[in-house]
Amino acid sequence: MRGLRAWRGGTAPYILALFLTVTPVWAVQPDEMLADPALEARARTISHDIRCPVCQGETIDDSNAPIARDLRLIIRERLVAGDSDAAVVDYIVARYGEGVLFNPPAKGVNLVLWLAGPALLLAGIAVAVTAGRRRQVVEAVLSPEEEARLREILKE
Repeated sequence: MRGLRAWRGGTAPYILALFLTVTPVWAVQPDEMLADPALEARARTISHDIRCPVCQGETIDDSNAPIARDLRLIIRERLVAGDSDAAVVDYIVARYGEGVLFNPPAKGVNLVLWLAGPALLLAGIAVAVTAGRRRQVVEAVLSPEEEARLREILKE
């Protein structure tokens, strides 16, 4: 009982304070950040939609890979040069391909990727409905001759 009392009164507030101070770690280094808050916000918005070519599942903001750092710097350089957000994204896509986008446009080859999920879902539903219909139990009525034969077989 003494341990529980010590936990409630002494240690718990410190552990709670520790958890409240934990924040996500961003890979963006202070030397990469722009002095202009508006440009930095635009850079963060753009980099949130760019996939790290090495990590694949992380944005370039979250990745510590050297290529992610290079991409973050390119985005900031292009914004400082006066490019629009769309021009910056187009520049990166031209260099690295549409594979760096988390949400590639639904056109061309990417259209297959966008339509594959719904198509497979509909195919799965069709298979489930068909299988369900085939499994319906039909109660068969036996003729008197068949019932007699069945009784004869079961006696053996």
